[in-house]
Amino acid sequence: QVQLVESGGGLVQAGGSLRLSCVVSGRTFSNYAMAWFRQAPGKERDIVAGISWAGGRTYYADSVKGRFTISRDNAKNTVYLQMNSLKPEDTAVYYCAADRTPRRLVVTATQSEYDAWGQGTQVTVSS
Repeated sequence: QVQLVESGGGLVQAGGSLRLSCVVSGRTFSNYAMAWFRQAPGKERDIVAGISWAGGRTYYADSVKGRFTISRDNAKNTVYLQMNSLKPEDTAVYYCAADRTPRRLVVTATQSEYDAWGQGTQVTVSS
């Protein structure tokens, strides 16, 4: 059974930084693309960033380009999301997710293509 465990959320002032981590077990981590999604109160869950199985391709939502960086360490079965220059509108529950298709050539933004999810970690940015 695949398990994803996020950590690193918290409360930060606008302009600050946080680094989220997600450790994956129960699957050959290095064969699957990974992504971070977020859901703010009253809004739909949307993709924030994604990274291909080998790490060579990334995807970012327009709202976080230039501020967030996704990376992975296949030796540690971990995917990271470095968040800089945080804004109050970044406040949300952040979820990591694993692609259902091994060695997909592209990073997909379609939620239904991710079949394993973490429990979520709260990120709150104060103004």
